[in-house]
Amino acid sequence: MRVMVLGSGGREHALCWAIARSSQVDEVICAPGSDGIARVARTLPVDLASVGAVVDLAKREGAGLVVVGPEDPLVAGVSDALAGAGIPAFGPCADAARLEGSKAFAKAFMARHGIPTAAHELFDDPDRAEAHVRALGGPVVVKADGLAAGKGVTVCDDTGQALAAIREVMRERRFGDAGAQVLIEERLLGEEVSYYAICDGERFVPFGAAQDHKRALDGDRGENTGGMGAYSPTPVIDAAVERSILERVVRPTFDGLRADGHPYRGVLFCNLMIRDGEPRVIEYNARFGDPETQPLMLRLQSDLVPLLLGAARGRLPADARVELGEPAVCVVLASEGYPRSYPTGREIRGLEAAAAAGATVFHAGTARSGDGWVTAGGRVLGVTARGADLASACERAYAAVDAISFEGAQHRRDIAARALARPA
Repeated sequence: MRVMVLGSGGREHALCWAIARSSQVDEVICAPGSDGIARVARTLPVDLASVGAVVDLAKREGAGLVVVGPEDPLVAGVSDALAGAGIPAFGPCADAARLEGSKAFAKAFMARHGIPTAAHELFDDPDRAEAHVRALGGPVVVKADGLAAGKGVTVCDDTGQALAAIREVMRERRFGDAGAQVLIEERLLGEEVSYYAICDGERFVPFGAAQDHKRALDGDRGENTGGMGAYSPTPVIDAAVERSILERVVRPTFDGLRADGHPYRGVLFCNLMIRDGEPRVIEYNARFGDPETQPLMLRLQSDLVPLLLGAARGRLPADARVELGEPAVCVVLASEGYPRSYPTGREIRGLEAAAAAGATVFHAGTARSGDGWVTAGGRVLGVTARGADLASACERAYAAVDAISFEGAQHRRDIAARALARPA
């Protein structure tokens, strides 16, 4: 079977890497892909903003399965169009993808189906939004309603930060039309985790958990980013907490979507806050996360493709399950200036040494330059390693990070530090 993956980042590199290991797969194509992904898949140009172009390419290449990496094509209806053309697509229909495409839609859905989340108010007028945070007078979270590449959320310690976030989102339109409305939310306390499950519209299979590090700087300081690193598993989720997540969040989400007429076929990413063993939903994503996918794929011991194809066809295998092995850690190397403006074209050195240190390096924003590599994005590399335990996985990942260099490189030194500091 020929599998086509849509996207070009570190998540898609990790997915292509895992899919290529399947005995069911003859060839992996990534569209548009990248120079880094070209090491594990054949890459082809396509405009992901054009649903018709994606369908035409999948037909022309005889794809037996299309796996949608990023969120924008899902919200635009690429899975619906592929299914209409008779091509199995792993990724929810546009109506179900609204869970990610509109935070207001997701909040209304959770209220309707009794799924625990933060208290919130929705605003389409910046004056009213500013008056609301002044009245609250404390920590809040400001969220752009639409898609903002994972960067449209600001966790605010005080009213001044909240006012600045509203100005940037609604008045300056940093995220374009995604900021036409904002949610002002209660700031949840606890530990943030990412939980994944794959569904075929009826049945679902738990995929596992990871913990992302969104802030740019050590100690969870600095701006929100698309993610500066992740690790899996997380000690926050024990068997009891996982049961609560499945029964209070995952199952009612899939049941609710089916009851609303939008059965979910794909992976659901629940961004959760855990406090006293109980989950509350921060937000949903309708696809695998980035950079959580990198450690999850490195841990994966079972064949990914039967799950992807079964979900896309609406028939998960009867014995479907996910086998995850040793802990894994991903440390993101980012460009100077990220998550705002950043330079590109800077020479990357040390990739071979990083591999020799035992890491798998997933390319997020790189390009070939002669025989070498240069930076071509904000998040450049996801340096990922396994270990017998979390500490050894961290040690191996950071040894590989230290072997890589490019001008202006930035990364966090505390990925998984909170987990490692927990009492045994």
